[in-house]
Amino acid sequence: MDRQGKKRVLLVEDEALVAMLVEDYLTDLGFDVVGPAMRLEPALQMAQTADIDFAVLDINLAGKQSFPIAEILRQRGIAFLFASGYGAAGLAEGFEQVRVLQKPFDRNDLEKAMQQATS
Repeated sequence: MDRQGKKRVLLVEDEALVAMLVEDYLTDLGFDVVGPAMRLEPALQMAQTADIDFAVLDINLAGKQSFPIAEILRQRGIAFLFASGYGAAGLAEGFEQVRVLQKPFDRNDLEKAMQQATS
């Protein structure tokens, strides 16, 4: 949480317009957004070191997959969900139980998915 008591959400998304839209959704929902990280390497660094409460991860980041980021978050005990145009079909082994938010989605879809991922 940040100083104002807002939960901090790491946003990992490689499409700039989608990242801006999701950042707006998260801000509207009362979260403080960390990122967005648009490539795997900076996202790995943020996942390891950032003070975050939750993460929204695009699965495909410019041809690389975000599962190493998810593994770091899992080890840190930080809840996350995947956002993907492929849905659950794109999940790697070991992540089948993680909530996947199908793209395209709206703010209400994101809010509901985040609630499900943390319950």
